[in-house]
Amino acid sequence: MKKYIFLGIVILIVGGWLIKKYWPKSPQKLYELAQVKLADITQTVSASGKIKSQTQVDLKFQTAGQLAWLGVKEGDRVSKWQAIASLDKRVLQKTLEKYLLDFSKERADFDEDKKVTYADKVLTDTISRILAKNGYDLQKAVLDVELQDLTLKYATLISPIDGVVTHLDAPTAGMNITALTAFTVADPDKLYFEAQVDEVDIGLVKLGQPVQITLDAYPDRPLAAAVDTIEPAGQLDSSGSTVFIIRLNLINFSDQALLLGMNGEAVISVNSKSNILAVPAAAITENGQTQVQILENNRPKTQTVTVGISNNDLTEITSGLAAGQTVIVSKKH
Repeated sequence: MKKYIFLGIVILIVGGWLIKKYWPKSPQKLYELAQVKLADITQTVSASGKIKSQTQVDLKFQTAGQLAWLGVKEGDRVSKWQAIASLDKRVLQKTLEKYLLDFSKERADFDEDKKVTYADKVLTDTISRILAKNGYDLQKAVLDVELQDLTLKYATLISPIDGVVTHLDAPTAGMNITALTAFTVADPDKLYFEAQVDEVDIGLVKLGQPVQITLDAYPDRPLAAAVDTIEPAGQLDSSGSTVFIIRLNLINFSDQALLLGMNGEAVISVNSKSNILAVPAAAITENGQTQVQILENNRPKTQTVTVGISNNDLTEITSGLAAGQTVIVSKKH
């Protein structure tokens, strides 16, 4: 008797396992499902970038030399026409003195030649040419003095704007610098956000579109902005991809301490539609045609559809589906 009882228990266990394994499961257990429904969709483009100044200048000396004096450091505020740095002027001053002596000599020679050649009040072609040549030499000496005087004046860097010193290629006096050494001053009160948009998205971006900027420094305090400028030529980013630079005017940032160089992410609203048919974006597949899987009589069926705008969550359906139909989003694991 015990033998039959044991055998019955084994049959029940095995039968239950076989039923569980091979009995057809309902679609609700096999798939993540969603209904086709009316929704609002805002299509966006994301772009990373940083805060920059609308007024920024890179100041450079016109000649190489030794940095004799540096009156600022990074972060210092400067006023318009304030001197910020100077080259060693000793060589420049001596050169100017030399040119002044050359000018004095040319002036004396010119006056003497003119006095002699005019002594008999007779001008020949030869004498006229000599006087003209002496005049050219004198004018050259004048230009040498004027150019060296300008070089001496340009040996002091003057800020043309009110602003903040944001970068110094040469932060210490006494360094030998070249004409490429830059001292950067920017106006921190005239800021904008510069972002890089991938070339596959740039066709969607238009002037005036609203933007929300989230800075790394203020993740919970987004900034309102608008697309102000789209550069007409692309450039390569650090990975070698083509990007287009856009400028976003900050609409209101008076309550935040924005600093030049702050990084962030811009989300541009490029299109928006209300009360349209939509399905989860994950339900859409591309296989030569745009398709979804729908449930018909509790069985999956492939349906070709036409789509419109899309974001990370929803995709607009312009034809092929009706409200209330059920679509398969993904298989359950």
